[in-house]
Formats: sequence, structure tokens, C-alpha cells
Amino acid sequence: MSTSARDNAFLQEMGIGPLWTLRDAMPDEALSDELAAPAQEAAYEAAPVPAALPAAVPTAVPTAVPTAVPTAVTMPAPPAVVARAMPPAATPAASPATDSAWGEEPPGPPPTEEEIAAMDWAQLKNAIANCTRCGLCKGGRKPVYGNGAQQARWFVAAGASTASDEKERQPVSGEPGKLLANMLAAVELSRDSNVYVTNLIKCRPTSANGGDRAPSAEEALACRPYLDRELALSGAPLVLTLGQIAANALQSKPLQETLAGSRGQVHEVGGVKLVATLHPGELLRRGADKALAWADLCLARAHDGRHG
Repeated sequence: MSTSARDNAFLQEMGIGPLWTLRDAMPDEALSDELAAPAQEAAYEAAPVPAALPAAVPTAVPTAVPTAVPTAVTMPAPPAVVARAMPPAATPAASPATDSAWGEEPPGPPPTEEEIAAMDWAQLKNAIANCTRCGLCKGGRKPVYGNGAQQARWFVAAGASTASDEKERQPVSGEPGKLLANMLAAVELSRDSNVYVTNLIKCRPTSANGGDRAPSAEEALACRPYLDRELALSGAPLVLTLGQIAANALQSKPLQETLAGSRGQVHEVGGVKLVATLHPGELLRRGADKALAWADLCLARAHDGRHG
């Protein structure tokens, strides 16, 4: 209800303006300002309250407050807040591929001798890569696989892998490897065509200061089944051992026994003929012994089935 003219005159004389005016009487400008107010104040438009009232005039505040607050009062969070409250789901990183049993799961038990004896070339290489039959696999060292002709005329076996072998990833490497190639060529053989070369002990035995050392009998026994399977798969009729370790291990002799007791005669291991000679590394240190090695090569050639 609007105030009467007499009431307005009285209030003006007292210096007091009208308490409120109806919406219909409000100027357009005031209505525009009201509509531009924040959304949360819209709930109280039905009963606006003057900004300030004289102390002598009682405030006429509506007693009934709307019970249902419009949903506009609850403002949505700014984009930045929403982004912090609901971060995008992280995409799981792809697991790196592993090429051995040293991945996320611990390696299984080492294969038995019977299992090794039934392996093909691929299975044998995988078994050597994941082998835990002795402690040489620890420390981040990698095994050195045999190489050469998988169907071979000669099977050449050295003792333990060396630092050079580990670096070049092949047995009898470096300067000894070059000399071995010349020795084989002298009897019309080569790694590429008809010779398979391997080390008895696939992982390099190291001393306390990281240098090469002689293998133990336990390490030789642990690796022996792998060499036996390589020999069987190659089909070679003759084994040429290089150095004392390989000759003694394949004949089940103490590793410390001198090579002189094995040289100069033909032995047999698993139904295959065996001839022992010096390691090319020894021949590089003692050039005079090359004549002994030549005699051993001639003996092996005479018994490899190519002649008579």
C-alpha cells in the first residue's frame, strides 16, 4: 500500500522520506539496477530493506523469509577451482619391455639338467640369459653366448668369458679371436661356415678388483649342461678345447691340472672326439708355443672325419 499525500507531507516536514515504494512506482533506472544485482540477492527481492533507517522509525522487515532458497544462490565453482577439485585421470605409463627374467617379477628356479638337454637353440639362449645356477649372474654382468655355425664340423670350447668377450659379446674375442681365425683358416675351417665357438662359463668370473679370474669348480659344473647341449645341437664330430680350464672341465679333471697331460692325444667326451690345445691368448704371450698348437690342429684334422 502506498502512503497518502498527507502522510508524505508530514514525513517531508520531519525530514524523513517514505519507507518504501511499490515496484510499479519505481523508475526504470532503479529497476535496471536491481536486475543487475548479484544473483544471490534475488531471493530477497520480494521484500527489500532500506539501506539505513532513522532510529526513531521502526524497521519494517517482513517476518516471513522464503523457505525455499533459489538454486541460483549456490554459485558454481570457477573453472580453476573445478580443475583443482577434479583433476583429469592420469594415463598409466606403459611398462618398459624387458628381455630377461630380471624384470618386475623375480626369476624362476634355474632349469634342471634334464630340461636343458631337451632345449632347442632359442630355448637354450633364453635359459642362459636368465640363468641363476651360480652367483656369476649377479652384479649386472651379461652372459656371452656361443656363435658360429650351428651345424658345425668342429666345436671349439674355451674356458671362461673374459672382459673382452663381455665387451664384444662373443667368445674368444679381440686379438686372441683374430689368432683363432688364422688357426682355423690354416686347416680350412672358419666360424662363418663350419665351426661353432663357445665358452664353458658364460658369465665372466671377476676378482675383488673387477679383473678376470679363474673360475671355480662349482661355476664350471653349473655351466657344463649348457655346453653339453650346445655340442649336441651343433652335431660336431670333434671338440677342440682351448686352454687348461676347458680341457680339464670337459674331461672331469681338476681344473688346476696342467694342460700337458691332455695334449698330444685324442680323447672322447660323450661319444665325441676331443683334442686339447693352448688358448690363443697364451700363444700371443709365448710365441714359441705356436708350433705345439700347430701339431694339435693337425691331430684334430686327422680325426674329424674328413680324411680316411
